[in-house]
Amino acid sequence: MTTTVLRPIEGSFHLIGIGGAGMSVVAELLKERGATVSGSDRSDSDALTRLKSRGISCFVGHDAANVPEDATIVVSTAIRETNPELVIGRKRGQRIIHRSRALALAASGMRFLAVAGAHGKTTTSGMLAVALRAAGLDPSVAVGGIVPQFGSGAHLGTSDVFVAEADESDASFLNYRPNIEIVTNVEPDHLDRYGTPEAFEEVFLDFARQLDVGGVLIVCAEDPGAARLASAALELGIRVLTYGRPETSLIPADIEISELELSARSGSAIFASSAGIVRVAVNVPGVHNILNAAAAWAAGVLLGIEPQVMASSLEAFTGTARRFEARGEVDGRRVFDDYAHHPTEVAASIAEARIVAGDAPVVVVFQPHLFSRTRIFAERFAQALSGADRVVVTEIYAAREDPEPGVTAELISSKIEGALYVPDMHEAARLAARECGEKGIVLTMGAGSITDCADDVLEEWSIMAGQE
Repeated sequence: MTTTVLRPIEGSFHLIGIGGAGMSVVAELLKERGATVSGSDRSDSDALTRLKSRGISCFVGHDAANVPEDATIVVSTAIRETNPELVIGRKRGQRIIHRSRALALAASGMRFLAVAGAHGKTTTSGMLAVALRAAGLDPSVAVGGIVPQFGSGAHLGTSDVFVAEADESDASFLNYRPNIEIVTNVEPDHLDRYGTPEAFEEVFLDFARQLDVGGVLIVCAEDPGAARLASAALELGIRVLTYGRPETSLIPADIEISELELSARSGSAIFASSAGIVRVAVNVPGVHNILNAAAAWAAGVLLGIEPQVMASSLEAFTGTARRFEARGEVDGRRVFDDYAHHPTEVAASIAEARIVAGDAPVVVVFQPHLFSRTRIFAERFAQALSGADRVVVTEIYAAREDPEPGVTAELISSKIEGALYVPDMHEAARLAARECGEKGIVLTMGAGSITDCADDVLEEWSIMAGQE
């Protein structure tokens, strides 16, 4: 394979909130392409330790003194105007760009594959990146989660292919000009920004319009919003490839999925399309991951990889951090951690846990993410969580939002029979551990700090084991 020589990126960049999943990826990629990179975050983290090991200057705490005078300042939507580093940058007249524009700069000169969707995009983009490398097409990567094969969510490859997770939450994915787009689903989310499901769907159509000339849109035919997107894109003259099971697809699927075989740790299926018929096996469980594999397989074939080679290469993917990630076991009880923070994701993760647990109990400790999302989807969260045997709900992770009067996690727990509301997440995790029966599973779930509580579960089980 011929190594692609990319033009170095010159200049200095300072990233506010550099420890975040999206920001840390951009920092690594800019550094690997030759830029001088620094940044700050409100607290220390493993991400900052990793960035420092790569020669990136990282500061704990936000302070105007952290910002080099000649740097382009990179921000996300979560950074407030009162941040002292943003304030000094505006006062000096420094260039300020959104994270997505910095990512587009890091991908300049490459074939750009953007993976979007209300959920599933991290797994699908990670799966695609790992499979492409296994197939011999080493891509550059920007994924909002740790991919074990890369050691982070960022990787500067040797080919001219760039795979990126594309964020719809603030419409920043409209800053990209992809050659190939994957949309896993268009299920309404972020209604605090978009207002209506129709407006949310419209931004995905705008995303499709961003395709480069001759680009291809790959969408799931089983998702209603994605099916509507496919139809609208076709009317605009955009080339569309659809994938799905014929019996559950809402529009004809160009890639038909059949003969599914699922286990607690893997799955397989037949993919049939104009490119041929292949048997695909994946080392991650669940129907949703078979669907994700179909999207990744289609993208690889479009890049010129032989269909069977791409099919075989998908087996190299073993998951991303915080996607039903095994965190430990004590006396036959196991704890898994999952990033699920949308009702559909929650339901899928609990279904996955059910397969893994067999007849044993499944206990979920759930941390809602955002006040607005909790208010809008409280009923649906309750329905999704009801698939577990026992549910403990802890307080809302506010992230970028201010509290809303009357909005607490009790909006969810009060709608689930037998559910408990425990505001302190560490106490909630320990209670979940005690509620878990023999050979059972505890699932710590949410997009916020709940990931830190798997250790509480393991510690509680160790104490229980010592008392027995």
